[in-house]
Amino acid sequence: MMNATKQIGTLEDRKMVDTNGLQAMLSSGRKTAIEIGTAAQARVQVGRRVLWNVGKIQNYLDAISE
Repeated sequence: MMNATKQIGTLEDRKMVDTNGLQAMLSSGRKTAIEIGTAAQARVQVGRRVLWNVGKIQNYLDAISE
Protein backbone atom coordinates (compact mmCIF):
# COMPACT_ATOMS: atom_id res chain seq x y z
CA MET A 1 0.00 0.00 0.00
CA MET A 2 1.35 3.40 -0.98
CA ASN A 3 1.57 6.31 1.45
CA ALA A 4 0.05 9.64 0.48
CA THR A 5 2.46 12.43 -0.35
CA LYS A 6 2.30 15.32 2.13
CA GLN A 7 1.74 18.76 0.63
CA ILE A 8 3.89 21.31 2.47
CA GLY A 9 3.76 25.06 1.91
CA THR A 10 2.44 26.95 -1.08
CA LEU A 11 3.32 26.22 -4.70
CA GLU A 12 5.53 29.32 -4.83
CA ASP A 13 7.67 28.03 -1.93
CA ARG A 14 8.46 24.68 -3.54
CA LYS A 15 11.51 23.76 -5.61
CA MET A 16 9.74 20.84 -7.31
CA VAL A 17 6.07 20.14 -8.06
CA ASP A 18 4.20 17.19 -9.52
CA THR A 19 2.20 17.54 -12.72
CA ASN A 20 -0.97 18.55 -10.88
CA GLY A 21 1.01 21.23 -9.02
CA LEU A 22 2.48 22.43 -12.31
CA GLN A 23 -1.00 22.74 -13.77
CA ALA A 24 -2.12 24.78 -10.77
CA MET A 25 1.00 26.96 -10.90
CA LEU A 26 0.51 27.71 -14.60
CA SER A 27 -3.31 27.84 -14.50
CA SER A 28 -3.35 25.54 -17.50
CA GLY A 29 -4.43 22.10 -18.58
CA ARG A 30 -2.31 18.98 -18.30
CA LYS A 31 -1.13 19.00 -21.94
CA THR A 32 -0.03 22.65 -21.87
CA ALA A 33 1.69 22.26 -18.49
CA ILE A 34 3.69 19.28 -19.75
CA GLU A 35 4.61 21.12 -22.97
CA ILE A 36 5.90 24.11 -21.00
CA GLY A 37 7.76 21.92 -18.52
CA THR A 38 9.37 19.92 -21.32
CA ALA A 39 10.35 23.06 -23.26
CA ALA A 40 11.95 24.42 -20.07
CA GLN A 41 13.88 21.13 -19.65
CA ALA A 42 12.49 20.98 -16.11
CA ARG A 43 11.36 17.33 -16.00
CA VAL A 44 12.90 15.18 -13.24
CA GLN A 45 12.07 11.50 -12.93
CA VAL A 46 12.44 9.92 -9.50
CA GLY A 47 11.52 6.27 -9.73
CA ARG A 48 8.07 6.29 -11.28
CA ARG A 49 7.29 9.85 -10.17
CA VAL A 50 7.63 12.81 -12.49
CA LEU A 51 8.48 16.12 -10.85
CA TRP A 52 9.04 19.54 -12.38
CA ASN A 53 11.77 22.03 -11.40
CA VAL A 54 9.91 25.25 -10.60
CA GLY A 55 13.00 27.48 -10.95
CA LYS A 56 13.71 26.29 -14.50
CA ILE A 57 10.09 26.83 -15.48
CA GLN A 58 10.07 30.35 -14.04
CA ASN A 59 13.32 31.19 -15.87
CA TYR A 60 11.92 29.79 -19.11
CA LEU A 61 8.70 31.80 -18.81
CA ASP A 62 10.69 34.96 -18.04
CA ALA A 63 12.87 34.37 -21.11
CA ILE A 64 9.97 33.88 -23.54
CA SER A 65 7.83 36.72 -22.21
CA GLU A 66 8.40 40.30 -23.23
